[in-house]
Amino acid sequence: MGHEITPDEDFYSLEIGRVVHQIFYKEFRKEVDLEGMKLDFLKRGENVVCEVKTSSRFLDAAVLQLSYYLYRLREYGIDATGEIRVPRERKRVVVVLDSEHEAKLLSALKEIRAIMESTKPPEPVRVRFCRKCAYKDFCWG
Repeated sequence: MGHEITPDEDFYSLEIGRVVHQIFYKEFRKEVDLEGMKLDFLKRGENVVCEVKTSSRFLDAAVLQLSYYLYRLREYGIDATGEIRVPRERKRVVVVLDSEHEAKLLSALKEIRAIMESTKPPEPVRVRFCRKCAYKDFCWG
């Protein structure tokens, strides 16, 4: 994303995610596009950013993603909280950008910047996320 490379929009995980949005959250305005962010939906009047996931399997990554959105919104002067919603599991996780989440986020951003500034991408390493990643063809194609 840092080099404006988009994921495979036809990747099955992304399609499943779109269907989950349509089924469970059709009453909410979908996807708010801001520079470098695509928010799944907002709870109006409450300043709550909601991120919808099909599974809680990668919850730590989802918390980091939502923390990034909250961090960026705070840069715009918007103080918000977040919710990760996993409708098939009837799960809702509240995310607040506290000092612990911010420290993890800033550390991750530092690592991401180092990769982006490198002249070559790092060698691919298979991790458990690869199977469900819409970018996997860039690493393994």
